[in-house]
This record gives sequence, structure tokens and C-alpha cells, in this order.
Amino acid sequence: MSLKKVFSAGAVVVVAGLALTACGSKSSSSSGNLAEKQVLNWDEASELPSMDPSKATDTISFDMMNNSMEGLYRLGKNSKVEPGLAKSTKVSKDGLTYTFNLRKNDKWSDGDPVVAQDFVYSWRRTLDPKTGSEYAYLFDGVKNANDVMNGKKPGTALGIKADGKYKLVVTLDKKLPYFKLLMGFPSFFPQSKTAVDKYGSKYGTASKYMAYNGPFKMTGWTGSNLSWSLAKNSNYWDKKNVKLDQINFKVNKDTSTAYNLYQSKKLDETFLSTEQAKQLSSKPDYQVLKQARTSYLEFNQTQKVFQNKKIRQAISYAIDRKQLANKVLGSGTKVSKGIVSSGLQSYQGKDFADAAATKEGVTYNKKKAKQLLKEGLKETGQKKLSFTLLGDDTDVLKKVTAFIQSQLGENLGIDVKVQNVPFKTRLDRAKTQQFDVVVGSWGADFSDAISFVDLFTSDNSYNDGKWKNAEYDKLVQASKTTDAGNKQKRWDDLVQASKILNRDQGVAPLYQLNQPTMVRSTVKGLIQNTAGVTNNWKETYIAK
Repeated sequence: MSLKKVFSAGAVVVVAGLALTACGSKSSSSSGNLAEKQVLNWDEASELPSMDPSKATDTISFDMMNNSMEGLYRLGKNSKVEPGLAKSTKVSKDGLTYTFNLRKNDKWSDGDPVVAQDFVYSWRRTLDPKTGSEYAYLFDGVKNANDVMNGKKPGTALGIKADGKYKLVVTLDKKLPYFKLLMGFPSFFPQSKTAVDKYGSKYGTASKYMAYNGPFKMTGWTGSNLSWSLAKNSNYWDKKNVKLDQINFKVNKDTSTAYNLYQSKKLDETFLSTEQAKQLSSKPDYQVLKQARTSYLEFNQTQKVFQNKKIRQAISYAIDRKQLANKVLGSGTKVSKGIVSSGLQSYQGKDFADAAATKEGVTYNKKKAKQLLKEGLKETGQKKLSFTLLGDDTDVLKKVTAFIQSQLGENLGIDVKVQNVPFKTRLDRAKTQQFDVVVGSWGADFSDAISFVDLFTSDNSYNDGKWKNAEYDKLVQASKTTDAGNKQKRWDDLVQASKILNRDQGVAPLYQLNQPTMVRSTVKGLIQNTAGVTNNWKETYIAK
């Protein structure tokens, strides 16, 4: 089932499709309908890398933080912005100053009150160059954020201040159509300075080295183990609406193992492989988790061979994406038209992915691939191309990397070695350019094309391949500055930038994954969104 909400951001219409809900109304979650045991058992495909809001970069970490911490807002069903710690918000006439009045009854897990200064401290910590936050770029638009991030101004110059204990004032350099959506994202959550100072370098590396202020608090995570729990937080301001006593998480990289656990009722949710999905699609518990997520090949352009555009294009043209999406992955997986996922954003009735679609960079053409490789090798002075393809060690990614290895071997004679590693290891290697070609994946942090397009500007911390294009940088910058207030110009900037990324093969977009899952019918009140953080378990409960 696919629902959507139209969220007006200026004149740009943001479409944030609801991925999956198994929810009942609040009245249906009355005590009479609740099972005696309020424990949810959840499957994860990969390990948990971090609980540090300033340093986390992945969906699993953000899921955990979204439920064990809380910011000014929460994102509810259909990505609707709902009150979090901000009980009221006042926006100035020019749209550049936000004044938040905070709740006075929320506490950290150590009993200290959550105050406005905790937001000030958190934002300054994230933007401090010493922290090395890869998500610092998201603060662009907050007054002086870029200068603070680049070490040109001190953290005190950042456009955020505490006016007493429970009033927070944020000043912007420019209007941000998606500002409230950002405030529901973990990178903007408060942090306890007491906890950071107490735990030092261990902060966020295990459940005990953390302070929590959300619906749940984490237990049992050592930093490297494959199981942990979220337990109801008695210090949370809205604890009366939290029905679950505990959520247990278990990492299962093999979908057969996970489904066996689901069948034996040791899991209430599990991911499915393509083969399993075909067999189980008629079952009442079957769901498809739709995601604003694009998987793509990223080339390490610090290596001379991948600086050659024709070689990058040859690799891309040699991959039959339709076969990958339909036969290898299945379950409604879409072939990518570009870096921005379908259904994320539309303007004047047109989906961004359609507006930015090109034939270059995303289509299958074996003949053209061969010619481009021949020309590229000649230009680089090489006789043959060989490289290692890096990917995660999940069942899905093992199939994807094996398919790409086969395609490049059969169609181009390229000797591709595959290296599947744990998720956290892949992230670390990509960040430090310890790869030749990597299968990367990005899920939108909020429902706007800039969440994808911004990644590949020259100075973005997520541009792991180090691709550079001056015209691309210029267009993205214009969308965020001179054209930020002009809906049509901003749209055109981002569309043109996406087309450049395809045509120059900065990356090679592959597919938009729709993940088949099983979710037990007794799980109610579950909210999952396509963009931003996926899971919100705050009002989830187990029905009788």
C-alpha cells in the first residue's frame, strides 16, 4: 500500500510517500486491546555503527536515535511534522527567525532536565571542525553555519541561542523550505554536555556511554555485538503514550535465518529475499517497504583510471538495470532514472525523477559500452581494466555485486573481484577512499531533491568518489542561495544538476529498492516513512 502526503514547501510540492503502516487509531490502542506482553522483536540486516548524533551517518543509527532521543519535532505518519520538545513555535515575518518554546518536563536518562542550551551545545559540537561530522553540511542556511564548519568563525557565532532555560531562538541566513523537516532529523537533536564530557571518546560507542531523552533508552549494545534493546524511558515527557515496554533487535544477515525466526515467533518483522517475496506475497503479513533510497556505483576518482569519463560510462552502460531490478531484486524495485528517487518531490505535477531523467548514465547499451571502454583504455594507456568492487555483506548486496561482476565480465571482459564486508566497514572504507568502485546507497534525509543532489558537490563530506564538476557545484549553490526563494529557478537548478551527474557519470545510479518484509498483524501503530528516519515506534503496540 502506498499513501502520500502533499507538504507545501513554498510553491514546491513535496511528496513523501508513506512506506508502510500497520497502525490503528489511538482509541484502538486502549488497554482493552493491548496484549499482556508489550515486547516487539525486530530484525535488522546490518550492525549498528554509532549512537553519536554528531557522527552517525546511516539509517540504522538514525532509527535508534529517533526512538531513544527527541528533537524539536517528530515526523509522524506521512512525514507529518508533529510536536516534539517544542510545545510551540513562532516564525518571524521574513521567515528567518524561529523561536521555540520547549517543554519543561523532559529529562535526560541521568535525571537532568533537557534545556535549550542542550540544543546550542549539540549544534556547535556537530559543526566544530574537530568533530569531523559528515552531516555538518545539512546546517547550511543556519546563520554562519558554513563559516563555523570551515573554522572561519567560532561556534558562538552560530545562529542558535538559548533565551533562558526553555526558549530556543534559531536565526537563518536564508529561507529553508524544508527547515521543519530538518528539525525532526537526529543530526539536529539536543545532546547532553554532561554525558559527552563524562564519556569522552567513548561517547555514542555503546549503549552505556550515552544519554537518552526520547521514548526509549538503549541497553545491551556493546558497540560491536549483533543484538540490543530499546526499553521504555520513564523520564520521557510523553511516556503515557508509549505502549511498548521493550524492543529487541537482532541482526540477521541471512534472510532464511531471519524468516525461520519469524515463523517460530521469535521475530515480529523480517526482511525477505526476492525468492521469499515471490513465495510469500499472498500472505496477510506481507508488506513492501517503499524507500526514498537510491543505490549507485561510486568510482574512486583519486585513481587515474576512474578519472576517465569514458571508462566510468563504459561500466555503467554495460549493466542491464532492468534485469537487476526485476529478476535479481524484484518486489517492485525500480530502475533508477537518476540519483534522486521517484516519488520524493514534484513541482507543477511533475515528479523530479521524471523531469531530470536522461538516457545517458542509466541505460544498458553493450555495444556503446565496449566502444567507450576501448577509447578510455587507450586514453589512459592501459591494455585491460581490472578492479575490486566493494559492497555490504548482506544477502541483497551479495546478489547485486555478483550480478555486476558477471555483467562486466561477460559484456566487457573486465576482471572484477568482489569484496563484501560489514556495513560499518564499508562506510569507513568509502569515507577514506579505500576502494576502487563501491556500491553506495543513499536514503533521503528529508523530502527534497537537494538531499540527494547536494551529496556530490566538490566539498561535500559524502562525496566519497571525489568527483568534481564546476557547473554542477554552481547550480547546486544557486539553488541554495540566489535562487532559493524562486521556486521555478530552484527546481531548474536541481534538475539540471542531476542531469549533469548522469551525463558526466559522476556516479552510476542503479536502482530504487523496495524492500519486501513480513510484519506480524498484531503489530499496530507502526509508522514508517520513505524519507528521513524510517521507523517511529513511539506509539507502536502489540494487540491481542
